[in-house]
Amino acid sequence: MTIITLIVALIILLCVLAEKFSDKFGMPALILFMFIGMLFGSDGIFKIPFENFRLAENICSVALVFIMFYGGFNTKWSAAKKVAGKAVSLSTLGVVITAGLTGLLCCFVLGLSFEESFLIGAVLSSTDAASVFAILRKKKLNLKDGTASILEVESGSNDPISYMLTVIAVNLISGSGSGSGNVAVMMIQQITLGAALGILLAKLSVFIMTKTKLISEGLDMIFVIAMVLACYGITAFVGGNAYLSVYLFGILMGNSRIRHKQTLIPFFDGVTSLAQILIFFLIGLLTFPHQMGSIAVTAAAVVVFITVFSRPVAVFLLLLPQKCSVKQCLLIAWAGLRGASSSVFAIMAVAAGISMKQDLFHIVFLVSLFSVAIQGTLLPRVARKLSMVDDRSDVRKTFNDYQEETGLQLMRLYIPGGHEWENRRIKDVNLPTGSLALMIRRNHESIITRGDTEIQAGDSLILSVPPYISNETENLQEKQITREDAWCDREIRELHLPEDMLIAMVIRGEETIIPDGKTRILENDQVVMYREQ
Repeated sequence: MTIITLIVALIILLCVLAEKFSDKFGMPALILFMFIGMLFGSDGIFKIPFENFRLAENICSVALVFIMFYGGFNTKWSAAKKVAGKAVSLSTLGVVITAGLTGLLCCFVLGLSFEESFLIGAVLSSTDAASVFAILRKKKLNLKDGTASILEVESGSNDPISYMLTVIAVNLISGSGSGSGNVAVMMIQQITLGAALGILLAKLSVFIMTKTKLISEGLDMIFVIAMVLACYGITAFVGGNAYLSVYLFGILMGNSRIRHKQTLIPFFDGVTSLAQILIFFLIGLLTFPHQMGSIAVTAAAVVVFITVFSRPVAVFLLLLPQKCSVKQCLLIAWAGLRGASSSVFAIMAVAAGISMKQDLFHIVFLVSLFSVAIQGTLLPRVARKLSMVDDRSDVRKTFNDYQEETGLQLMRLYIPGGHEWENRRIKDVNLPTGSLALMIRRNHESIITRGDTEIQAGDSLILSVPPYISNETENLQEKQITREDAWCDREIRELHLPEDMLIAMVIRGEETIIPDGKTRILENDQVVMYREQ
């Protein structure tokens, strides 16, 4: 047991170092996790024999549950809802089109049976959330026209459909799901039960965390873990789509004003990182490199099918009618990375006893390896080549864990005639706790303040204040102002606000403005509102 513990510790440490130094290798760290697994595997240096696909399925399924949950939990719906229609069309119809076209090519070009071709297409039909999130965040790759949000929502929500297609393919091959009627019933049951239970359990969890005192202080993380596992287990038990359920559970939980969210987010970020390490390491551990020669040509052909035909056709068919540009479609098509979820679904098929003439697991492994290594590595370069990178913004703002990096926030306080601070010195007024008067702007002149600097009517006093942390106060809501927003370029007094709402501050760049009725709201402002619950 001691030796096993030391080996596990060594593996985790190697993966942590791989994450740290992945940039020097010029490839995503997830690929290095695979190689570490291969290093410990039967054909590697340590030669650990591991072929237990059933155990690997159980471990990877639980790990994928937390990746799916956090993909929803950390998606900022306020940023994603503008592109939700495009993303959801890709994560549903796009998955089906990709699977169908890939299956047809495998059948008619490679000469595989229809059932085997359909299984390969189903397993490889989804975009991998772990790979996409890792590249966007690590490279700080914000993309124009909401493309980053499209990829985040699509990759986070398309696994349920791919999983459902995989289950259908496994049943067809095993002979337990023949007949279009059975397939239709299965699809309706999976989607209906998965969506209903995910929403129901999310609302129950939010109610318990916000309206009751059932959870003792410090046990919020344990409660959420329990509810995530319960959501997955209950949905799977009744025959629903457990991954859809967990993803919707995460979306609703992450975009609700629950207690201690700023503590939950980094915790589940760590859990998800560990889950990714676990999945990609096990994928590498299960591989036998000496067996890959016989299927290398098939895997290469499948990669080409998906990259240059199946995925682009699905993207252009669905997004061009929704007024996406050709450049945006090309970038989204290239960003369709295969990875953890595809390999997990392949492990599930093998564990279910599916036997194919071609080695399904190693085909999917090589496809995922090529996809993440080539497409993932070149994604930033392709984005810049297509002029789709938006350097004016930060992709992290599309996630719920985003916080301003600066520890300094500036607040502008206008002093009108008759204000209690008029004609008083800085040292004689009661500044907000933790704040410091930096300067006074007076008639286009900037005055560095001292304790004896006198404040006059018409001055704008610039204060440094402790930074506002999103979601720290449950009654505060945020709104990012876009050009199309009804509030854009209007004064606050012109807005028809509900009686229980007050605009508390406007964050403009690094400046925090305490507004009055004449404050004009501009594009890219972040408006913070106080609203009674």
